[in-house]
Amino acid sequence: MTEYGRSPGSEPWHPGDPLYGDPGWNGHEAQQGQMPYGSGPQQQYPQEPQYQQQFAQQGPYPDQMQGYPPQQQAHPQMHPHAQQQVHPQQQQQAYGGQVWDTGQGQYAVADPQAPAPQAPQGYPDQDQNLQAPDAYAAADPYAGAEPYAQQPVGGYPGETPDLYGTEESYPPPEPPGRRRPAPDPEAEPEAEEDEEDEETASTAGGGRRGSRPKGKGKGKGKGKDKPKRSRASCLVAAVVIVGVLGGGGYYGYDYLKTRFGPAEDYTGEGTSESVEVQIPNGAGLSQMGLILKEHGVVASADAFVAAATANKKGSSIQPGVYTLKKKMSAASAVAVMIDPSKLNVLVLPEGKRAVEVYEMIDKKLQKPAGTTAEIAKRDPKGLGLPAWAADNPKIKDPLEGFLFPARYDVTKETTPESLLKQMVRNASDQYANLGFEAKAKSLGLETPLQLVTVASLVQVEGNKHDDYRKMSEVIYNRLKKTNDVTNQKLEFDSTINYLKGTSNINVSREETRKLDNPYNTYLYKGLTPGPISNPGSEALNAALDPDKGGWMFFVSVDGNTTTFTKTFAEHEKLVAEFNARQKQKNGG
Repeated sequence: MTEYGRSPGSEPWHPGDPLYGDPGWNGHEAQQGQMPYGSGPQQQYPQEPQYQQQFAQQGPYPDQMQGYPPQQQAHPQMHPHAQQQVHPQQQQQAYGGQVWDTGQGQYAVADPQAPAPQAPQGYPDQDQNLQAPDAYAAADPYAGAEPYAQQPVGGYPGETPDLYGTEESYPPPEPPGRRRPAPDPEAEPEAEEDEEDEETASTAGGGRRGSRPKGKGKGKGKGKDKPKRSRASCLVAAVVIVGVLGGGGYYGYDYLKTRFGPAEDYTGEGTSESVEVQIPNGAGLSQMGLILKEHGVVASADAFVAAATANKKGSSIQPGVYTLKKKMSAASAVAVMIDPSKLNVLVLPEGKRAVEVYEMIDKKLQKPAGTTAEIAKRDPKGLGLPAWAADNPKIKDPLEGFLFPARYDVTKETTPESLLKQMVRNASDQYANLGFEAKAKSLGLETPLQLVTVASLVQVEGNKHDDYRKMSEVIYNRLKKTNDVTNQKLEFDSTINYLKGTSNINVSREETRKLDNPYNTYLYKGLTPGPISNPGSEALNAALDPDKGGWMFFVSVDGNTTTFTKTFAEHEKLVAEFNARQKQKNGG
């Protein structure tokens, strides 16, 4: 054996040989600067130039060295049929070594003392059409390198790195007398600022070197504040804990009380202070309770809901304005609200005349008699009448037919003028929604006001729901030019009563002949100059959609039931029965 390994021959190198192959050859390049043996530090030696020269001249195969021709025997880890032929130019280009011809078609490395490198493990199989020189060139870390070029520092294993050349490196070693122990990473930061911190030095036995004078150095004046900070921190922590426990206890108690305890409620019928509360349409008991609580009437919405649920009439509470007292018990508030008379509203029924509406407003708002009538007479257009209203100068009251029947909320700020405006606005909106302007002419009428007038007559003459459409049919049939029975006269007693301001169902023939007024339908043809009442929704719809039954006459025999006929003979018979009943009633 030589100093680099066994003598050349056909026997392959044994892997157990400590000098077997190149320690960096395992199919990958050896990482520069990495210690190949073990994990601990080893003594490093500088690289000799001769070794660099020899390393650069190594050939690719162990058989091609020391002048011997290459052996034909395959490597143990190589497929027996995968023998490779290497051209000298390829070998020289891949490894940078000098080759020479043996004279027998074989080539060898020029340097006879170059050690034989270990062949790469895992030769390509014969099925893979790869040439050996290309495969080794990809794995050789020294392929293409200049043989005598200076290698970078630390580029070879075993070269000593510089551990103190950068800012991130460890500080250089100090003499034993000046060494200090490494800081404990688990120690508290405050230990560095303590004025009584003692400077220690670590020797081989870890002995005490000395201490810093008291009151001097970096931690001066901080030693006396530390106990105070500790006491203050404890005090703050105690206050926080007490606050958290106290707040949690309060909210916990409040939650339990709200969740499981009885709802908060006042007692009695309230204080002397009154307040107006408006309940909107569609409000449920919960919303009512919230509104009452906001106004200070009840203590909680839950108490109101419980009281209303316990009351049999609690579900009959209507929307509107209520005058209630503050701090009432929920039961007392419910007792007031289930009574419709306690509602602070003005309910306007269907069929009322304008003069009757004025009187109702004065009474509700506690105004002197005639106050609302004077306002209506002074500026009717200013109350919001549509442009097509009051187009006839013979109209007795321009607001007649425009005071829409409904319920109106009344508050302390409500005035007669504000109520009249609300009523006119509701009527105008209703007529617009029903399309009165467009449908008037289709019904043979001249203006939308005449359509309102028909509806007002239907409202007064009809007593029941079933009567409205038949009554509308009677009016349209009597207005026809082909009517030769009444000659286009309506002959309604209701028009006489409107003119006189009465409600007499038995109007004499003599009265009908004496009253010379356009509202006298016994004397004048066609409709009255304007409406004679304020019709409701049913009468309005009946005026738009008459019955189409051919009715011409009607008689209310007992004042409650209306009978309709198509011929005048049937009508005369019913009139005779009515007169006989009236005579018997009066004792005649």
